[in-house]
Amino acid sequence: MNALAVVTGASSGIGYELAKVLADNGFDVVVAAEDERITDTAAQLSLRSGGVHVEPVRADLSTFEGVESLVSRVRALGRPVEVLAVNAGVGVGGDFVRDTSLDDNLEVVDLNVRSAVHLSHRLVGDMAARGQGKVLYTSSIAATAPGPFHSVYAASKAFLASFAQGLREELRDTGVTVTTLMPGPTDTEFFDRAGMQDTKVATGDKDDPAEVAQQGFDALMKGDDHVVAGSVRNKVQAVAGRVAPDPVKAKVMRSMTEPGSADS
Repeated sequence: MNALAVVTGASSGIGYELAKVLADNGFDVVVAAEDERITDTAAQLSLRSGGVHVEPVRADLSTFEGVESLVSRVRALGRPVEVLAVNAGVGVGGDFVRDTSLDDNLEVVDLNVRSAVHLSHRLVGDMAARGQGKVLYTSSIAATAPGPFHSVYAASKAFLASFAQGLREELRDTGVTVTTLMPGPTDTEFFDRAGMQDTKVATGDKDDPAEVAQQGFDALMKGDDHVVAGSVRNKVQAVAGRVAPDPVKAKVMRSMTEPGSADS
């Protein structure tokens, strides 16, 4: 029987590509997302990867009930989870106080942070008890610097990076590894959904989500603690993020993420 993987945010972008590479490598995959495209995603992956089963779960993971419904569907399969890819996330661009709504910002916290903690607590404990498993968290290069005009998103990704490293150390002797995937700007729906189309970062060069996912998969399989995926630019930014003061990084980031910066 094939090993089982669970991928959230799998209807498009990096999540879809993660599910694809897992299926291509012989994993049965539970793919989860809030939108109806997840059913088509599962069908497409099943067709292209003969011999694997892809199970779609449509659930709003920004809610407690949505996470619980995913956990219930996974456990109903009666099979251990070998890989958990916590990838679902959303962003909100714009001036935090003057341009964005409280509800939108709280959705970022609920999906990017709360659901990651919730799902991990439900499923990673089973891995630790079994003494085997691999966990991948999709953070971002944005985690390395304060993020003006997408401040809650950047902070949520910093949380994930810290959470993943802390959890990795806790699980060090259990047989479970935790890996953080840190992509830079990637050619996905993220900037459109976040309302950041008129920013310099949205109109600049972007990495291929398939390449990012492959690098994440490779790091996951090796048990690496993290991987800065994509271009050399991302790796340079990650290094700079370790040495530059936060106020300096915030000013640099502002030039990339301020509304209207695409024209500057």
